[in-house]
Amino acid sequence: MYRESRPGASPLDRLGSHFDADLVCPDCGFDDADGHWMSDTSGDRVRYRHVCPSCGSIRKRTLDLGRR
Repeated sequence: MYRESRPGASPLDRLGSHFDADLVCPDCGFDDADGHWMSDTSGDRVRYRHVCPSCGSIRKRTLDLGRR
């Protein structure tokens, strides 16, 4: 399920919303319809993570923003 981005959302928020369209666990098939990908950043890298509430499998996506 794709969720429309809210007005004024940052590009990183919009990317996170894109990941929220992919909430079916590839390991057990659980559809986490109410879940979302969590994110954190170190400044030059953004990490997105989703933990399956059914089996605990962790999926990760990393966006490298490069060095300044």
